[in-house]
Amino acid sequence: MATDPSTRRPLRADAERNRAAIIEAATEVLAEQGSAVDVREIAQRSGVGMGTLYRHFPTKEDLLGTILDREFTAWACAARRAADSTDDPRAALEGFYEHALATQACHRAVVEAYGNTWSGPSPDCTGLLHPVLDDLRARAQDAGVLRADVTTGDLALLLATLSHTVQLVGDHCAWVWRRQLRIALDGLGAVHGAPLPTA
Repeated sequence: MATDPSTRRPLRADAERNRAAIIEAATEVLAEQGSAVDVREIAQRSGVGMGTLYRHFPTKEDLLGTILDREFTAWACAARRAADSTDDPRAALEGFYEHALATQACHRAVVEAYGNTWSGPSPDCTGLLHPVLDDLRARAQDAGVLRADVTTGDLALLLATLSHTVQLVGDHCAWVWRRQLRIALDGLGAVHGAPLPTA
């Protein structure tokens, strides 16, 4: 006997609500505790059973990948908007790092993902961030406020290095990573005459 389609709609709606609840809970828990979190806590916070969680996300890596890609994309896009909000190339570069690191300080899993790979949780994420850094580098060098031998890779690695500092001190000691950021940004200035080491 055919199943009445109307009886399937609530199940689909329930499934969508469950998935949304899992994603919301996972985002909160990963921000607080990082990627080492136990998925049982995510299931408990979302109000679903482990079976339901695994139906939507068969492995922990599937769940982490979904959350990190979403959060990283939002972070990279917001950092770009912050950089684009000023015509001053030096202020744009500084604003990018300040915004990027302040956001990371509030999300442990994102800072872990970037700090460990300095490219993001997936190749798509790398494609979002590196054009931003490349544009910031070009603007600052064209304006003469960034040393000419700095590469886009240098800026990406600097962000990853500072991400580790954020990871160490967290949001409660933001002045520590802001101090390191200021030291690093001053070192990027065009006034330095000694060339950077090369291979």
